[in-house]
Amino acid sequence: MASIYLIRHGQASFGAENYDQLSALGQRQADVTGQYLQAIGLSIDAAYSGSLSRQQETAQRVMAGLDFQGKIETDERFNEINNDEQVKALLPKLTAQDEALADIASRGMKSSKDYQKIIAAVFNAWVDPDCEASDITPWSSYRDGVRDAIANIIRSVGSGKNTAVFTSGGTIATAVGLVTGVGHAGFYQFYEPVMNCSITRFIYSGSRISLSNFNDIAHLELLGAQLSESLVTYR
Repeated sequence: MASIYLIRHGQASFGAENYDQLSALGQRQADVTGQYLQAIGLSIDAAYSGSLSRQQETAQRVMAGLDFQGKIETDERFNEINNDEQVKALLPKLTAQDEALADIASRGMKSSKDYQKIIAAVFNAWVDPDCEASDITPWSSYRDGVRDAIANIIRSVGSGKNTAVFTSGGTIATAVGLVTGVGHAGFYQFYEPVMNCSITRFIYSGSRISLSNFNDIAHLELLGAQLSESLVTYR
């Protein structure tokens, strides 16, 4: 049985001028994750990452902890969904139809809580088959890209191997939704709860693929308790 481990990047720099970089805590989360995987004796045969800086640095730090000597392959299909273009294209119409959402948007999305409510509304509008936005990446294209990237791993890495994929919450949600066969309205349930440096595992044999565990942060909880550090974050 082969496994694909989807690892979300460590905490990025929410609210900073450049979000796409790990915070000091995000770096620590990545380092600890690598140390944990090494301690349990996990052997990784292949590694992939999206091209975003926060994904790449997480990959480098985790795989360094595993003393991985191979190449970390970059596959942009594992990049995060483009929240910015979706907000720009879809939010005006959504707020015109929803006074409460308009009030949240008027506050500038400076708080994590407000930001997540906006993302929830925009994401669900984006994946809806009736989405009318024609000037942004279609949900179907992004979804199919994730499906093809996973299929490429299964095909190229092969049976009996372990693969690590360093990616983001929206990508993980898309992959999990595809594997579990949810309809378009079911994908967001896997997006909102994904924690920094959480581990989601698929197992596969031939063309059959199943979800083994989702959004596991037991390693951060355990090591955080042992080291008297607060390592669990959502954003």
